[in-house]
Amino acid sequence: MRHFYTFLMYLLQPFVLLFMLIRSLKAPQYRRRFGERYGFYRNLTAPQAQGVLIHAASVGEVIAATPLIHRIQTDYPELAVTVTTMTPTGSERVKAAFGDSVTHVYLPYDLPDAVARFIRFIRPKLCIVIETELWPNLIHGLHLHQIPFITANARLSARSARRYVKFKGALREMLSEIELIAPQDEFSEKRYREIGYRGRISLTGNIKYDLHISEELLNKIKELKAKIGKRPVWIAASTHQGEEEIILKSYRTLLQKYPNLLLVLVPRHPEQFNAVAEMIEKAGFTYARRSKNGTPNADTRIFLGDTMGELMLLYGTADLAFVGGSLIKRGGHNPLEPLAFKCPVISGKYTFNFPDVFAKLKQVGGVIKIEENDAALSQAVTDLLDNKTLRERLANAGYAVLTENRGALQRLLDLLKPYLEK
Repeated sequence: MRHFYTFLMYLLQPFVLLFMLIRSLKAPQYRRRFGERYGFYRNLTAPQAQGVLIHAASVGEVIAATPLIHRIQTDYPELAVTVTTMTPTGSERVKAAFGDSVTHVYLPYDLPDAVARFIRFIRPKLCIVIETELWPNLIHGLHLHQIPFITANARLSARSARRYVKFKGALREMLSEIELIAPQDEFSEKRYREIGYRGRISLTGNIKYDLHISEELLNKIKELKAKIGKRPVWIAASTHQGEEEIILKSYRTLLQKYPNLLLVLVPRHPEQFNAVAEMIEKAGFTYARRSKNGTPNADTRIFLGDTMGELMLLYGTADLAFVGGSLIKRGGHNPLEPLAFKCPVISGKYTFNFPDVFAKLKQVGGVIKIEENDAALSQAVTDLLDNKTLRERLANAGYAVLTENRGALQRLLDLLKPYLEK
């Protein structure tokens, strides 16, 4: 099966190149460092051998991996850390979080020759993949070099599991070459067993519960809140195309009752920033862009969060939050980040990326879930703005879920210790 898969991967490369070219017309950053996609690193210095390789596909995985990487750097300062991503936004997030203290390269396409060049360049002692990435040739290449492959904070959706089960026999070789899977929830643990994984599996919980809010971040929040003033603040964060229209319609309705309400709007991907700015202008709202050192004044209706790495800062300024990717079938984003500030959460109904988290929140009444329309969203925001008791009850229930489920990071580090200390 792996040989057939490899044949298809080579066959698809002209289409992959065409897709990347088209995508780069909108987002030029996809053209940069393109050689890394095939394992060529001519202008880069190789990291010290026998370090740790951590793959975090995009922004969400990088955020999840950040406390793990910091702990590895603190506990094992002698180990070089290389972080790979698939997207330019993930790359920017790595640079913002770690600067030059880690090496960043793009993970190459899953082709045997590209993977071989990649492994020769990095020469790691251990590979940790965050959440969901399973690449047969990468796993096989690491296995040939006796480099353990570990999936940490592992997540397997019901949809992916159904797809994998159809190829259960063909997956046997790949799954047998995985050293350890550390699932983030019982749903994923069960699904990995169902698709045929027979190796070591240990439930750690979700490391996204182990959020740390630094004193530096709290000071920045205080400064920004002082500039905003005493206006009520609603944040709509990690939004996707198709959601901004709903949010702006909802906001227009809300302004009739709350003329001083500030909307902080944070699109998920940088390639959306300009399009959303144009959408705001066409809708006739006054706005400020964070990327231009903008801060809201008394006349600003919308504060556009068009920077990378500042989502937690913006969550910290808000009285209530809508978490995006949930009004459309993207599966939702992390509701724990606003809850770290006791900020009550509204979500759409599509939350399949975080089944365990939302199940816990629903059980304690720690989230408001709505249908995918502007009337439902404006009603949920109205309910929270009008009712301080409801706002506090929702926030406290969600915050309790966050605090009660911490500890996954330490459990994961305990599992990794034998591999890190070799």
